[in-house]
Amino acid sequence: MSKSTNTVATTLGGTPVKLYGDFPQVGKPAPSFSLVNKDLQDITLGHYEGKRKVLNIVPSLDTPTCQASARRFNKEAARMDDTVVINISADLPFAMARFCSSEGLDNVDNLSVMRGREFMRDYGVKIADGPLAGLTARAVVILDQDNVVRYTELVSDIKNEPDYEAALAALRPFDISE
Repeated sequence: MSKSTNTVATTLGGTPVKLYGDFPQVGKPAPSFSLVNKDLQDITLGHYEGKRKVLNIVPSLDTPTCQASARRFNKEAARMDDTVVINISADLPFAMARFCSSEGLDNVDNLSVMRGREFMRDYGVKIADGPLAGLTARAVVILDQDNVVRYTELVSDIKNEPDYEAALAALRPFDISE
């Protein structure tokens, strides 16, 4: 399988970062995936059938910016019906679970790319070079109940937090709890 270079760009502290893969497009079906949860079970996109999904893709929950996004989406997820927030990173599932447990983050699912590294290429977030090579770029992808992409953001600089308001606004037209 060939490695396509992503045309969407990001930086790390202002330095351009090369990404591999194809970033999802709004209105298109999301690529399927199989990632690993805290119990070392393989979880597929189909596991969340019928729910809206917030894919909070981060390099590592062991960094302050990634932790901030996990906290914010956890807080917002508690207010949304039929919505699941999924933190996706290269961290081991144990480390992800430990962080969320110590922080009281119980409104998110954590999935690791440890056995599903093709996710990074399939979602166009695989960092190809620099100090974070092999990890994911920071991104948010919103999927509807049918796994159609409704919103995407590849954060312009990996050190920055995503645009929470824009991501949450993408959910509001479908939020039945309001």
